[in-house]
Order: sequence, then C-alpha cells, then structure tokens
Amino acid sequence: MEYADIAERVGEARAAGAPLSIRGGGSKEFIGRTPQGEAFDVSSCRGIVDYDPSELVISARCGTPLTELEALLAEHGQMLPFEAPVYAPDATIGGAVAAGLSGPRRPWTGSLRDFVLGAVCVDGRGELLRFGGRVMKNVAGYDLSRVMVGALGTLGVITEVSFKVLPAPRVERTRVFEFDEARAIEFLASAGVTPVPLSASCHLDGELYVRLSGSESGVRAGEEVLGGERVEQDDDLWRSLRNQTHPFFAGKLPTWRLSVPPAAPPLGLSGACLTEWGGALRWIRGDHDWEALQATLSTVGGTSTLFRNGDRGGEVFPAPDAVTRRLYTRLKESFDPDRILNPGRLYGDL
Repeated sequence: MEYADIAERVGEARAAGAPLSIRGGGSKEFIGRTPQGEAFDVSSCRGIVDYDPSELVISARCGTPLTELEALLAEHGQMLPFEAPVYAPDATIGGAVAAGLSGPRRPWTGSLRDFVLGAVCVDGRGELLRFGGRVMKNVAGYDLSRVMVGALGTLGVITEVSFKVLPAPRVERTRVFEFDEARAIEFLASAGVTPVPLSASCHLDGELYVRLSGSESGVRAGEEVLGGERVEQDDDLWRSLRNQTHPFFAGKLPTWRLSVPPAAPPLGLSGACLTEWGGALRWIRGDHDWEALQATLSTVGGTSTLFRNGDRGGEVFPAPDAVTRRLYTRLKESFDPDRILNPGRLYGDL
C-alpha cells in the first residue's frame, strides 16, 4: 500500500461521511474508547525508508513491525531508546507512535515523543502532509510531527516516521532489594540524585528491581553504590514488563494506569499494585469507581487511565483542563474537520 492509496481511501470516506477506524497490527485496539467506523487496515504500508547508522536516524513506514525495526538497529549496536511496548508480534511502528507509549527506560532516557524527528501523514481531508525531517536541526513543522504521538489516529493516518536512535548500552544488569512500597519510593528518590546509571525500576510484592545500563565500569560502580543482589536472566523481567506479558497483567480484571509525582506516597488503593518509572507510573488491577479514583489521585497531583479491560464505552482518559481541551479541539478541526478518523477514540466528543 502506497501513501497515495491511503490518501485516496480517506478522501472517499470523507466524501461518503463514513468514519474510519485506523488499524495497523491491531495489538493496541484495547487502548482508548471503543473503536468506531469501518476498519481501515494500513499494515501493508511497510518497510524501512532510510537508515544511516552513522547519523543515528531511521525512517520507516507505518506498517513496519517494531520487531523488524529493532532487529535492524541491533545489528548495528543501536536501539529505540524509548522501548515502545510490543503487545503482539505484528505490533507496528505506526501503532507505537499513535499510542505514544514508552517502556521501562522512559524516565532516564526520554519518551517516544522526544525522539520523533519528522512524520508523514494523511489528514481527514485526504491530504498528504509532511512535518519535520530526518535531522534534529530541521525544525520546520517540528512540533506538529510530535502532535501525532499519542493522538490514537484521531488527527491523521501516520504513514511514515523518522526517529533519532541511540547506541545500545554495552552492559545491563539488574539488582533486587526486599523493600515495601514506601521504602522503595524513598530509595529510588535517593538513587535518582546520584551518578548511578539507572535505566529501569519495578516494585512488586515487596521486591524492588532496578536495572543499570552503561559501560562495564559504570555499571559495576553503580552496583557497589546501590547494593542489593544480582538478578540472573534479567532481560526476561524487563521484556515482560515492557510488553505486559508479566503474570501481574494476566486475566480480565481492569488495569488502571496511574501517573503520579515520583515521590508520591503509596496510594492505599485496593487491588494488586506494580510501580515503575521510579515511582511515577503505578499499575493497579481491579474494579474501581472512575470518579472516586480520580478524586484520590487529585490529592497527590496524579491522573488515572483505564488502560485495559473494563467499560470502554465511557471516558477512559483523564479529562484535560480547559486550555488543553480547547487546543485539541482546534487541532481536530484543522486536521479532521469532518470527524472521519477514529472518532471518539480519545474522548467521546472528539
């Protein structure tokens, strides 16, 4: 599938007033509100467009599997530093950008949005748009390419994305500590102001796991500073957290994604809790009243998202403030005035 084919299909849908539900690998269809409109599969728009390892830049079409892109980078000792989740083998790079999710490394290296250099997309009028470029110095339309990140396809069909990539760390090792949640949060806050090469953290069932990444000497020095015990086969742990194949995420209970200040104390909510990102990301499993949960989180300056399972007919994302909503409404009107692309996927009225 070529970009022109996508533009033509969107144009047809607009003329017919028939909304489209954009689909790549389908691995993230559970995210957001229930999809509406006719399914439009763009997974055949795939392939690496450009890759120059010496420039630390890669460009790929939207249907390119994440696993394929990461395998190519690994051949050259490089990586996508934001560790986008791979919820299924056919998860695509376009879906990763549309969802805007980052993995365990995010607090220490940056988010997916931080590494987007440029994008090509088709808007709701069926017009092909290009934003940004393939180098950090090219800032024409720079922020507009980032606007597509996390928009769940409501502003445009992403057809191509360019990323800044980084060298993969030479060494990665994991330490484990027996801490309750409060002690783990304090420990991570203290470790965060030391020159220890942290790259991931996870607290679950009374155990805190931290990953160190870098040179052999740097990681060894970090281990001496932190203490704890070394974990063998730690790649499996971080991969299972990134891709939510860890037993914590199994089953049909609602999964809530809580974003809070890293130093926020334990929230005392019912259900199993897993804490990542140095305390800033907390996963809760169980049935909770939406409004009551939002009220609890507001006391610590946090927000909640119904991430997986549960009732997706209502709102699942935290309500934006008035200024943010006004900006997003204007973006929607500019990019997709007829509400053709993934209507209601983010919010019911958009």
